[in-house]
Amino acid sequence: MSEFRWTVGLLVLLIPACTLAPPGSRMDEAGGAPGSWTATREGKAGIDDRWVDRFGDRKLSRLVAEGYESNRDLRAAAARVERAAAVAKGAGAAARPQVNAALDASRRGQNFIGLPVGGGGGVLSSITNTYGAQLNLSWEIDLWGKIRAGEQAALADLQSQGYAYRGARASLAAQIVRSWLLVAETNEQIALAEKVLKVRKDTAELVRGRFELAAGGQEASASQLRLAETDVATAEAALAQRKGDRDQAIRQLEILLGRYPSAELVGAAELPGLSSMPPSGLPSELLLRRPDILTAERQLAAAGKRIDEARRAFYPSFKLTAGGGQSTDQLQNIFDSDFGVWSIAGQVVQPILSGGQLKSQLEARNAEEREALANLQQTVLGGFGEVETALAADRFLAARAKSIEDAFELADESAKSAERDFSLGTGDVLTLLAAQSRRIELATQRVTLKRLRLDNRVNLHLALGGDYRI
Repeated sequence: MSEFRWTVGLLVLLIPACTLAPPGSRMDEAGGAPGSWTATREGKAGIDDRWVDRFGDRKLSRLVAEGYESNRDLRAAAARVERAAAVAKGAGAAARPQVNAALDASRRGQNFIGLPVGGGGGVLSSITNTYGAQLNLSWEIDLWGKIRAGEQAALADLQSQGYAYRGARASLAAQIVRSWLLVAETNEQIALAEKVLKVRKDTAELVRGRFELAAGGQEASASQLRLAETDVATAEAALAQRKGDRDQAIRQLEILLGRYPSAELVGAAELPGLSSMPPSGLPSELLLRRPDILTAERQLAAAGKRIDEARRAFYPSFKLTAGGGQSTDQLQNIFDSDFGVWSIAGQVVQPILSGGQLKSQLEARNAEEREALANLQQTVLGGFGEVETALAADRFLAARAKSIEDAFELADESAKSAERDFSLGTGDVLTLLAAQSRRIELATQRVTLKRLRLDNRVNLHLALGGDYRI
């Protein structure tokens, strides 16, 4: 499979160099690009094609490489590239001379009724054997460029599939990284849930002790004890849920890697630090590096060439045929030049009445081009939107993370104070449980928010057209 992957990779690299493919000169029809991003004023140039390594985990890089090797969807995308290459290879065959060889043999019998004239019995009959060997040549002269236009359209389709493969590869890397981050988050949430369960159990024991011994002259009510025990049961349910989330996340990651979903993969124990911001460049650069935009542009180019092909179908076609060989009634003479036969012919065909077929085909090609243009414009607009959204989200998530961090520090101090006051007998149960709940909630949000910020960095890399090369 490794040889197959490298073959497809080499093919993808060579696709842009196809000289017969229509040039990418219609990108301006997709709409103008703004001078800068509205969500940021930074515009560092370049493409970060090692962005997966920025998470600092070699195991993650190995998992992405495994996905490139074994993911079934990526294999299907690679097969589509190979199929398009085969179609492009044969698209111009009609413009080249076609030569074929043929051997034939026949045996024919005939009765001559009424012969011989007069007496005598029986009917005259004749049996004839014929043997032939021929070499035939045919050539359709592409005077108007119809066949060449079809060949260029097929090459544009090949380029389109090549860019689609690049997009599928980048998307797979992003999916693997996001799934890996989700597994890391669930591991971190499980560790947090286990700590929460221990705190809830310890608190329930303190409340039970006060309930039984009336510590400090204050009696804890049975309802307060039941409330503490309810929090213990809730913490146990939350821990079970977190473990279920991890199991589901691991199985999803294994499917992306092409493995059987057995939940045996071991993920990172905690989330990594926030990776650096990728170079955003200029919006106009996006038109030249996002695979989906380049795919849509090549589809538009192919549609334009198919219009040329449909228009030139109205012109006359010119075809030359020639043949040479031997024809004899004796098999041993089949390769004897004395029995040679040959022919040469030319043909000009001008369509006159086709029942509207040629016209309807041209109209269909024009409609396909309009569709391809609209798809390109929408793809470009969507690409700009994804980058702007990811850039803006990074700023908002950073502000939210700071607020959550401040709130968690205050909640942690409040919970510690409530626990201290309760152990000294000066605090009440409700204040203690509320303070602990607030700290737990903010701790959970802090972990989730960290994963969301990392996910957004992955989305930004993908939106900017950043590929990952192993």
